Amino acid sequence: MADQEITCRDCGATFVFTEGEQEFYASKNLSAPQRCKECRAAAKSKRMGEREMHDAVCAKCGAECQVPFRPRPVEEGGKPVLCHECFVAERGAA
Repeated sequence: MADQEITCRDCGATFVFTEGEQEFYASKNLSAPQRCKECRAAAKSKRMGEREMHDAVCAKCGAECQVPFRPRPVEEGGKPVLCHECFVAERGAA
């Protein structure tokens, strides 16, 4: 099985469908892709919708950050919000 060159049905660019990718697709009973990686990502983003980000302040370090959910004050039953760095650090400590 050799690498295949495929023309993207959306943008017309040519992309390589490698032998390894072909084996993976075959093992999952998937047909060959019809879009290049960039157009597949754009189509997925369009299907999934863009995430709305909300401003927040990290409860641990006080840095301003954005999170993909609307934070509620702790007094109203919300949970403390952590910035990405503090979230990853706390997760690693667990």
